Amino acid sequence: MVKINLNDSDIMSSQEAAKLWGKAPDYVRQVLRSNPNRFPQGTVRLIGRQIIVTREGMEAVTGHKSIKKF
Repeated sequence: MVKINLNDSDIMSSQEAAKLWGKAPDYVRQVLRSNPNRFPQGTVRLIGRQIIVTREGMEAVTGHKSIKKF
């Protein structure tokens, strides 16, 4: 079983990630809906109605590191 540290700053809500990358609040949800294969396997997950994404996933989708500090 894989253990995930939820206190890791590389794991965040989709809204927090969008803000850090300077995107619209629903950016991750839109990309996930229209083209889920842009996220590398294991970098995004829907938990209930909340989308959780990793820094690696956001960097892959946007093509750059966050514009704001973590």
